[in-house]
Amino acid sequence: MTSFAPDSIVLNRKLPLWYQVSQSLRASILGRSPQDPLRLPTEERLAEHYGVSVLTMRQALKELEDEGLITRHRRRGTFIEPDARRGAPVRLLGSVDAIVAQQSGMTTELLEHGRVPVPPELAEHFPEIDDVAAYHRLRSDEKTGEPTNHARNWVRPEVAERVDPADLVRWPMTKVLRDVVQADISRITDTVEARLADPETARLLQVPLLSPILHYTGVTYDAEGRVLDVAVIHYRGDRFSFTVTLDAT
Repeated sequence: MTSFAPDSIVLNRKLPLWYQVSQSLRASILGRSPQDPLRLPTEERLAEHYGVSVLTMRQALKELEDEGLITRHRRRGTFIEPDARRGAPVRLLGSVDAIVAQQSGMTTELLEHGRVPVPPELAEHFPEIDDVAAYHRLRSDEKTGEPTNHARNWVRPEVAERVDPADLVRWPMTKVLRDVVQADISRITDTVEARLADPETARLLQVPLLSPILHYTGVTYDAEGRVLDVAVIHYRGDRFSFTVTLDAT
C-alpha cells in the first residue's frame, strides 16, 4: 500500500521539535488531495524524513492522535482519519508551519481578488506603496459545508504577481508565499482578540449578528523587514478556541 507523503520543513531549534513536526504533518494532512493515500509511513520513516528521533516523532503523532486527525492500529500502521472534524484550536507557537496548519484543511471559496488602494488601517504596514493585491476567501467544513471562517489578505503587488489565485483555493496564503512564490519569510506576528460579528461576518459565517467571533490578524515579514502580507481572519466563536503553548526551556 502506498503511504501518504508529508511536506518537508526546516526545523527551528529554538522551538520544541515535536511541536514543529506535529504542526507540519498536520498541515500536510489537512491540505492533502482527496486521492492521496490515508496510510502514513512508519514512525521510523517519518523520523528520518523530518530528521528527528523516533521518540520525538512518537510525541508528534500522539498530538495528532489526541486531536483525532489520525488513528493508530497495532501491526496495521497509522492512518489519516478522513472524517475528522476540521474545527480546531487557533494554536500559535511561533513557527511558520504552525500558521500553515492553523489555516489548512477546509473547503475554500475565493470570493474576490484584485488590486486596491492600501486601506487606511494598513498604511503603517505598506508606507511606501499606494496599491496592494486583495484576496477574500470563505472557508467551510469539508463534511458539513458549514462556514467556519472568512479571510482577507492584502499582499505586496510585486509578490502578488507570482500568486496564482487557483492555488489559494487549495492552500493557505502562507503556504503559497513560502512554497510556491518562495518568498523569504522571516517572521509572522499574530494577534487574536474577541469581537462581535458585524453584518458581513454574520452573513458569511451564518451566525447571529453581534455573536462572538475570534478576530485574527497576521503580519508576514521578509528578511529585510518589509511586510509581504497582512491577513485578517474571522473565526466562528462556537467552532474555534485560542491556545498558546509556552516552552519552559
